[in-house]
Amino acid sequence: MTVQDPDVVETSGAESAAAGGPRAGQLGLVARTAGEGVAVVAVSGEVDMLTAPQLRADVLRHLDAGETLVLDMSGVSFLGSAGLAVLVEASQQAQRRGAEFRVVAVERAVTRPLAATGLGEVFSIFESVEQALEAGRAR
Repeated sequence: MTVQDPDVVETSGAESAAAGGPRAGQLGLVARTAGEGVAVVAVSGEVDMLTAPQLRADVLRHLDAGETLVLDMSGVSFLGSAGLAVLVEASQQAQRRGAEFRVVAVERAVTRPLAATGLGEVFSIFESVEQALEAGRAR
């Protein structure tokens, strides 16, 4: 039996791709630039009290840089209250920084907690990264 260190968070790379993504209790984060001042962070795995601090650090780093952030949660298999708290904090940080924060949510594991808490009405929610990026171009 092995015990996994909760501070170790799997990020993108050949190892995670070969293993089929993050294992239970792990978080995958892949960031890319989608244009000047626009970052897309793809999240996969479980967002819970063990993995939320890593998500928070990554999200706030992009927002602190004043970037528009598209958080692609289409690969998330579980979104707990700690993850919801990260989304609320990210939204507030974006407002303070004059940045935009958009969430891509299609999986029931994400859409259901957002709907149940009413947060689906608070965030800019999109069905695809392309839609989220296009929303910024339309302004």
